[in-house]
Amino acid sequence: MTIECKDCKGTGLTVLSEKECPECKGSGKPKAISLDKLSEKDLGKLIGGEMKCPKCNGTGKMSVTEPCKTCAGRGKFSTCIVCGKNVVGSGELCENCARKPPVHVLGAECDTRELEAGKIYEGKVQGHANFGVFVDLNPQLRGLIHSSNINFSPEIGDKIFVEVKNIASNGNIELLPRSLKEYQVIEVEKQLPRRKTTELPKYLGKLIHLSGEVIQIKQTGGPTIFTISDEDGTVQCAAFEKAGERAYPEIKPETIVRVIGEPSMRNGAMQVEIRSIKQLWGGDATGIKEKIESAIDKRAEPHEIQFLVKSEVLERLKPRMKNAAKLIRKAVFMSRPIVIRHHADADGITSAIAIERALMPLIREVGGSDADRHFYRRSPSKAPFYELEDVTKDLTFALEDQDRFGQKMPLVVLMDNGATEEDMPSMKQAKIYGVDLLVIDHHHPDGTIDPMVLEHVNPAYAGGDFGITTGMIGTEIARMINPDVTEEIKHLPAVSAVGDRSAAPEAGLYKSLIADRYNPEELKNMALAIDYEAFWQRFSDGRGIMNDILNLGSNIRHQQIVKLLSEQANEAIAEQLEASMPNVKGQKLPNGAVLNVIDVENFAHKFTFPPPGKTSGEIHDRLCAKFDGQPVVTIGFGPDFAVLRSRGVKMNIPQMVKDLRNEIKGAGVSGGGHLVVGSIKFVEGMRKEVLAKLAEKIGAAGTQ
Repeated sequence: MTIECKDCKGTGLTVLSEKECPECKGSGKPKAISLDKLSEKDLGKLIGGEMKCPKCNGTGKMSVTEPCKTCAGRGKFSTCIVCGKNVVGSGELCENCARKPPVHVLGAECDTRELEAGKIYEGKVQGHANFGVFVDLNPQLRGLIHSSNINFSPEIGDKIFVEVKNIASNGNIELLPRSLKEYQVIEVEKQLPRRKTTELPKYLGKLIHLSGEVIQIKQTGGPTIFTISDEDGTVQCAAFEKAGERAYPEIKPETIVRVIGEPSMRNGAMQVEIRSIKQLWGGDATGIKEKIESAIDKRAEPHEIQFLVKSEVLERLKPRMKNAAKLIRKAVFMSRPIVIRHHADADGITSAIAIERALMPLIREVGGSDADRHFYRRSPSKAPFYELEDVTKDLTFALEDQDRFGQKMPLVVLMDNGATEEDMPSMKQAKIYGVDLLVIDHHHPDGTIDPMVLEHVNPAYAGGDFGITTGMIGTEIARMINPDVTEEIKHLPAVSAVGDRSAAPEAGLYKSLIADRYNPEELKNMALAIDYEAFWQRFSDGRGIMNDILNLGSNIRHQQIVKLLSEQANEAIAEQLEASMPNVKGQKLPNGAVLNVIDVENFAHKFTFPPPGKTSGEIHDRLCAKFDGQPVVTIGFGPDFAVLRSRGVKMNIPQMVKDLRNEIKGAGVSGGGHLVVGSIKFVEGMRKEVLAKLAEKIGAAGTQ
C-alpha cells in the first residue's frame, strides 16, 4: 500500500528559500520574444500585457529546493506488508521486519499468478512418490520437491516451508525445502476489483471479489450458506467443508467479510461458490459498513404519495407515518426480520395485512423467493396490548432463528395495540434482547411507552382520536412502503372503519372511495367474518383465509367464505343475545345516562363466539337503538373484568383506570383502551367495590 508524503505533499521536494528569477530578473515578464513564433492567442496576450516569464510563470521568483528527507525524494511511502510501518525505498518490508525472512501464506483463491520464484511459502505435505514429495500450497496449488533436493521424509499433513524454484509453462511447480527458525508471516490474497451483487450476472463462472455484511448463516445437509448483503442487495454464498459440517466457523453473523468466489445460477437464483471468505477489520470493515448503511438509508426513503382521502389529521400525522415506512423499508433492505403484532379484530387485521401485502414483494426481491419464511411473521394478539405471552413467543422464535441461522433480532411492529402503560412490561423484555419496537395505533396514548419505541404513529398526536382507525393509517403507510399495492388494499380502511364503528369523517370518505365495488352490507359482512374467523384461529395468522375474506385472492371464494362466515357469526350472536338480553339490568345515572350491566360470566355462553367483549358490544348496539337519542353506557362484567361501551358520555377510560387503581387499594385495577371503549381488570374479591366506583365515575361524567 502506498501513501502520499505529508511533508512534501507528494512532490518529493522541500522548499528551502526563494531567489530572484535569473531569466526575467524578478520582473515576471519574458526577457525576449520572437514574434514569428507566437500563436494568435499568445500575440493577444502580448498586446494585452499578459505574457509571463516561462521560467517563473510570472512570479519573478524561483524556489530553492532539496529532495525531501522524510520520503527520500519519492513523494510517497510504501507500507510494510507485515507491520504496516512506512518503508523508505522500494522494498515491501520495513527495516525491522526485513531482518526476518518472510514466509508467504497463500489464500485459498490464489493461483500461479500470485506465486513468485525465489519466495518462500508455507505448505502442507500431501503425499510421497519415488521421485519426491508433493506439497499443497493451498487447496488448488500443488508443487513437488524433487527427491534429489530433500534428505528427510516429512509426514503427510506436516507443515513445511518451501521456496518456489521454478513455475513451468504447464503449471508444474518445482519446490525446494527451507528450514527457518525466525520468520515473518505474510498473507497473500488475490487482488481483484470489488464487485457488487447487482454486477454478478456479468461474471458467471469467473473469479470475483465481493465484500459485504453477513446477515444469515444456514447450515444445510451439504454446504454452509452465507447470505451476504452489500450496498445493492443480497446474495447467497455457498462453502463446502464436509456434508453437513459448518464451513468457516470463525465467520459470525453481522460481520463484514471479503469473499472470493465464482458466481453461478442455482435453481434460478444467483449463488457464489466460495473459494475463500475472511472477516475484515478496522478501516476496511468500517468503510464497507458505512457504504452499505449510506446506500440502504437512501433506498429506504418512503415513496411520496397523496392520501386516498382528504384528512387534516392524516396530513399532520404524515411525518410520523413516513418515518414508520422508512424504518420498515430499512429493515427489509438490511434483511432484518419483521414481526407484525396486531390486535385480533377487523381493525388490527386489516392494518397488518395492508403492511404485509406491501412487504412481501420487497422481502422476496431482497432475499429470494422463500425469504418471507425467514424474515417475516404476522401474529395476532387477543388483547389490545402487547401481552407478556406475546413477547415471550416473539423472543423464543427470534432467539431460535438467531441460534440456527444467525439472524438479527427483529423489528416488532405493534398495530392496533402498544400505545399505553399496559405494554411496558413486554416492551422492557423486548429491549433487553435487542428487539426494536414500532407502534402504529389509535388507542388513546398516555406517553409512557414513547421512549421505548423508534416511532409511535397515533392520531392523538395530530389532533385526532380513535375514529381514525389503525386500518386507515396502516393502509396509507403500506402505500408509502410500496405504492404498487394501492389498488388491492384501498378497500381495507373501509372494512376497518365498519369493524371499529368509526364515526369520523374519514370513515365516510374511505367508504365512498370503494362504493362502486362494495356496498355497506358487504363491508359489514367482511368485518364480521374477520372477527368470527379470528376467534377460531386464536394465535394463527390465518393468512390464506383472511386474504380470501378481504378479496385478496379468488373472488369466487371471497363471496362464498364471507357469506358462510357472516351467516354463522350472526347465528351465534343471535343465540348469545337470546340468552343474555333478558338478564341485562339498567338504571338512570345522575348525569342522565342510561347504564346497562350484564353478567357475561353467568348469563352468556362461554368459550364460543361471540366472546365477552363482542357480546357486550352487540348488547350495547341494541340498547342504543332502544334508547335512541339518549346517552348510553353498557358494562359487560365477569369475575375479574369489565368491558365498557359508551355513546354520548364524555368518559376517559384510561384515566378512570388510573383513578380506580389509586382509590381502591387491594383491587389491582388495570386496563385501558379508547376514551369511551375499553376494558378493566381487577381481583375477583373486589369486584363489587370496583363496579360501584366505576358506575359512580360514569354518572359524574359529562354527556353530549
